[in-house]
Amino acid sequence: MYLDGRFRMPGRPSWPMRIAGIAVVVAVLAGALVVAALALWLVAALIPIVVVAAVVAWGAITWQRWRAARAYGRRQDVFRP
Repeated sequence: MYLDGRFRMPGRPSWPMRIAGIAVVVAVLAGALVVAALALWLVAALIPIVVVAAVVAWGAITWQRWRAARAYGRRQDVFRP
């Protein structure tokens, strides 16, 4: 600050500081890309598990409907009145 109350304008950063700033930005972007790739890999790895769980659930529901229909002695949708 000058004696008359004005603030001094900061100078331009030196070349090493500019390069360091660019390096920090590149490192942050690379880290974000790695996190996004890991998240995508995790989702892709879980897809077969979800498909198998859905097939097992469908088979269990079908089995229970078949057993309920057999218990009533006729083949109808026992879950609807």
